[in-house]
Amino acid sequence: MIADEATLSRLMGLAQRGDKQAYTALLTEVQRWLERFFSRRCAPGHGDDLVQEVLIAVHKKRASYDPTRPFLPWLAAIARYRWIDHLRTVYRKAEEELTNADLPFASEEESIIARLSLDRMLAQIPNAQAEVISWVKIEGLSIKQAASKSGMSEAAVKINIHRGLKKLSALPEKAN
Repeated sequence: MIADEATLSRLMGLAQRGDKQAYTALLTEVQRWLERFFSRRCAPGHGDDLVQEVLIAVHKKRASYDPTRPFLPWLAAIARYRWIDHLRTVYRKAEEELTNADLPFASEEESIIARLSLDRMLAQIPNAQAEVISWVKIEGLSIKQAASKSGMSEAAVKINIHRGLKKLSALPEKAN
């Protein structure tokens, strides 16, 4: 069974009032939803840990859920924050491995996985936005340099970065 928004909201409301069966059913459905959510965003093997982290976060934050509001956006926000934390950890770990590497050819698996995830995300927004985000936020070009490289004005580069980042941050919330 794939639970819909109304079912999940109802189960969470019952769970908040102490219904253990409803809470078990809710966690089962949430786990299924999270597995689908992370399977599209993470390398194999990373999703299981993230699912568990989010289930723990849902358990800890269940009292903060407002039953008058939709459940899936609340869950998606928690999942998105855990996923972003995971990506930051992967990037930091890749940077540490590069700076602390004793061998010139250290394992690049984590950075490749992170780059693939980033490329998948950037492919979901307009090309002009993805390019300037890549140049400014990843490669470290200035706004002026990105404007010169793209042929856009500096204001257009800033707008494209802002809109692109906004779209990227909303992507996980659209997943069901």
